[in-house]
Amino acid sequence: MSLDWWQWALLALGAFLAGLSKTGIAGLSILTVAIFANTLPARQASGLVLPLLIVGDVVAVAMYRQHTLWRHVVRMFPWAGAGVVFGWLAMGRINDAQTARLIGGILAVMLALHFWRKTTRGREEQAVAHAPPWFAAVIGLLAGFTTLVANAAGPVMILYLLAMRLPKLEFLGTGAVFFMLLNWFKVPFMVDLGLINGGSVMLNLWLTPAVLAGAVLGRRIVPHLNQQIFEAVALFFTAVAAVKLLFF
Repeated sequence: MSLDWWQWALLALGAFLAGLSKTGIAGLSILTVAIFANTLPARQASGLVLPLLIVGDVVAVAMYRQHTLWRHVVRMFPWAGAGVVFGWLAMGRINDAQTARLIGGILAVMLALHFWRKTTRGREEQAVAHAPPWFAAVIGLLAGFTTLVANAAGPVMILYLLAMRLPKLEFLGTGAVFFMLLNWFKVPFMVDLGLINGGSVMLNLWLTPAVLAGAVLGRRIVPHLNQQIFEAVALFFTAVAAVKLLFF
């Protein structure tokens, strides 16, 4: 695959942010999705991101696995698996242009969910962690579908984990294990769609050091960052990417 220097730079940045999102700033992988989808053809970008996220998952699980609350993983995973199947069926029937618009739409919805969560945080904090049975089903299906189509389930899972009012370490540990299992579950479907292949794996190998750098440095960097400003910048560029994918 022939890439210009600026494409390599953007892909390396996206890979670094993928690692950072796994061990530090939860949900930042949505910016990785935006960067890859605006640097490469949308379908190709979807297949390329997945192995990089799996590398980050392995590091995150190694760091936080002892804090995993398995009841949440067990409750969500069957529904997320069904969502992956629905996403696989959708991806087999749409082209690059349609995929780009679908990813743009998913990014826009995730941003809307993020701001909705911000405005309702007070009510969320007052809510008990015993969500109705349908909540895990809906969130699981949405997480599975969005992760297969766009690797963009992070904000969806964040909504669930916040609703469960998990402490920080349990939040990170539960999310790490859930996404590692879900991302490995997706691999055969992405191979079947031709989105993971020999060429994409070779590119993954070149970008893996950036993922590891982000994952390993995440815990050291995050405490020294103004997270509100960093999050605002990430959300801004994600919004720009969503507009580009939807309308240009």
